[in-house]
Amino acid sequence: MEIDLFAGVPVTDYARSVAWMERLLGRPADFVAHETECVWDVAEHRSVYVVQYPEHAGHTMLMLFLSDLEGHLAEAAGRGLEPDRIEVYGAVRKAVFLDPDGNEIGLGGMV
Repeated sequence: MEIDLFAGVPVTDYARSVAWMERLLGRPADFVAHETECVWDVAEHRSVYVVQYPEHAGHTMLMLFLSDLEGHLAEAAGRGLEPDRIEVYGAVRKAVFLDPDGNEIGLGGMV
């Protein structure tokens, strides 16, 4: 069975949140669905989207597992983003970022 992932991040201020996500992921969105929704392809058949949906903003918990967590964290720091906290679970390290609405975007990798 093949499974695709399309994970959404509801936000209050679309432009502000898109700019923040661009800094976190290091690039503009891959696709603009309409004036208040855009999509980043993070891997084959796996996407994350930002959508203006104020009544649900701030409740997302999402983790992207990276092959080079440290490299990505260094690049994000160069774009002005530092994790709000770091968590370690055995051999996994998780950098937690909170977007302007409080949505939790975790970046994980092996220690």
